[in-house]
Amino acid sequence: MASKLPPLNALRVFEAAARQLSFTRAADELFVTQAAVSHQIKALEEFIGIKLFMRKNRSLFLTEEGQSYYLDIKDVFNLIKESTEKLLARGEKGAITVSVQASFAIQWLVPRLKAFSLLHPDIDVRIKAVDQPDNLLTEDIDIAIYYGHGSWGDVNAVKLHQEYLIPVCSPLIFSSGKPLKRIEDLANHTLLHYKSREDWKRWFKKVGLKGIDVNNGPIFSHSAMVVQAAIHGQGVALAHSAFAKPDIDSGRLICPFNEILVSKNSHYIVCREHQLELGKISAFRDWVLSTVAQEQEEDLYDND
Repeated sequence: MASKLPPLNALRVFEAAARQLSFTRAADELFVTQAAVSHQIKALEEFIGIKLFMRKNRSLFLTEEGQSYYLDIKDVFNLIKESTEKLLARGEKGAITVSVQASFAIQWLVPRLKAFSLLHPDIDVRIKAVDQPDNLLTEDIDIAIYYGHGSWGDVNAVKLHQEYLIPVCSPLIFSSGKPLKRIEDLANHTLLHYKSREDWKRWFKKVGLKGIDVNNGPIFSHSAMVVQAAIHGQGVALAHSAFAKPDIDSGRLICPFNEILVSKNSHYIVCREHQLELGKISAFRDWVLSTVAQEQEEDLYDND
């Protein structure tokens, strides 16, 4: 007999089939077909040159050699399982580094971070704010928030929000003496821009209004700056709905018009595929996704 190890996949199939005493149940457990189980068992029996199973009265039994072999290897599989669980448990503690755009960190993540710390006091969260994520998980980054179309083939990416832009301003703007009852009234107000003037151009095109000069008003490099400028009554901004919500709820901002602009991009929570179930990464990822889902559910309830 060859001195090398038997095919490990076949060994895994044998352990399941021997424990279940059923190729069908083993196939269900391993998410493969019954034919695949039979093929792996045959390959293992050919490798070691010993019959491991026999059938009698339509029932599956282990041969004497098969029973002895199963009793030996099941402890090995249990040891592997326990070692993996210990490793994952160890991964539930320690530091986790999160790469995120500064605006998302300031407007969404940081205000909610205490809730995560209360749930997972053993995980030390380290926020690495970046101006423009390069969409690469470097060795020093465990998990990240990307902004874009979601087409990053080398990572696991899940969309957080269906994002849209909404016009917002401070209630203070109504004390300026300039009316803001109709969309046409925006011609008399300063427009606040994020990175470029394209969003306002798209918004006016969507509402079908021409003749408004969007080539006025300051341009900010961070969406948090745009929101702050609007809060201080410096003009009307197109803000991300998720970012503006706390200020709208508090009354610091209002929506003068209901017309929205669906954003071309969204925020995604991103991690490496092989680390998806690692304790601390899984804990942070699940918390972000559940927080987003809960807030979206509350929004639906509030709008009923």
